[in-house]
Amino acid sequence: MRVHVTDAKPGDRLKSDTYNAHGVPVLVQGTELQHEDISKLIMHGVDYIDIDAGSASIPVDFAPDVPASPESLKRAVPLMEQSINGFESMFLEASATGKFDESRVDELFGPLVSELAHQKDVVSMLLIMERGDQYTYNHSLQVGVLSYYIATWLGYTEEEAYAAGKAGYLHDIGKSMIPDEILNKPDKLTPEEFQEMKKHPRYGFDIINNSTGDEISAIVALQHHEREDGSGYPHGLFKEEIHPFARITAIADVYSAMISNRVYQTKQELLAVLRQMHSMSFGHLNPEATQVFIRHMLPNFINKQVLLTTGQTGTIILNNPIDYFRPLVKIGDNEYVDLSRERHVSIDEIYLES
Repeated sequence: MRVHVTDAKPGDRLKSDTYNAHGVPVLVQGTELQHEDISKLIMHGVDYIDIDAGSASIPVDFAPDVPASPESLKRAVPLMEQSINGFESMFLEASATGKFDESRVDELFGPLVSELAHQKDVVSMLLIMERGDQYTYNHSLQVGVLSYYIATWLGYTEEEAYAAGKAGYLHDIGKSMIPDEILNKPDKLTPEEFQEMKKHPRYGFDIINNSTGDEISAIVALQHHEREDGSGYPHGLFKEEIHPFARITAIADVYSAMISNRVYQTKQELLAVLRQMHSMSFGHLNPEATQVFIRHMLPNFINKQVLLTTGQTGTIILNNPIDYFRPLVKIGDNEYVDLSRERHVSIDEIYLES
């Protein structure tokens, strides 16, 4: 079976000897490809290889979904903008009255979730959602979207995934009761200000209970800052004491916060944050849900445009199964940078082609 070298996977076996354009042998027949072999083929300018059909396999966790088409993403954009603007209205209403119009939630989030079911390229969705300067409102949408996807990846039914997504969408509604001078403070909060900020989960629980009969969303708002090791707040809950959807929202909340620009923090690069999330899965965040999140996110980075710390721009063409967070990047027509080997080079930014 003839395949392009970038479609080869570790475990594939070469059906014939492989040579570069100058006739120099690169790999011999029968070689069971590893990541290093695929990188070697690419760097030698080999475009196509013959592999045994029976050996070809794509690990489920690393099988890339169909990339989002520009037309498909365009359909999602107005729904996302509508959800962001709608959350802003609910947030301001809750700030003024202590509650919001329950019917607005499904009106805003329902159509978006219907579209999300057809959107597999979550990274593209995130890159679109990060445009804009209203952190609180954009963040709520990102957390809702990511919570929906994580629940889906964990095997929850569509109805359950929708409930998880809606809870994520509303998780920070309690911040509507935090004074603006604290919520939007560009400097580090004082201990007293931080104690006030830590009240927003309880405020969210009360607002949602006053506005809806949605017990799950209220509990998620209350528990989304709880941590597996008991280090979270407001109640210092441990592991199974935390609602499963609150564990999901905690993952989405942390990831969205770290990849976003905030008044006191510059956004971080998406893959680097996944590495940090991996570390956090050993104690702070639910390990099963975090690992599922990472495994499903990684394939979405294939074909994304990147800016390297060297100032070069390129395209991610291969995930490294040994170091998931340092992929192979193609620069121009013939140059490749294997970030798993070139440790002094990193990705500075990931972006969509304009």
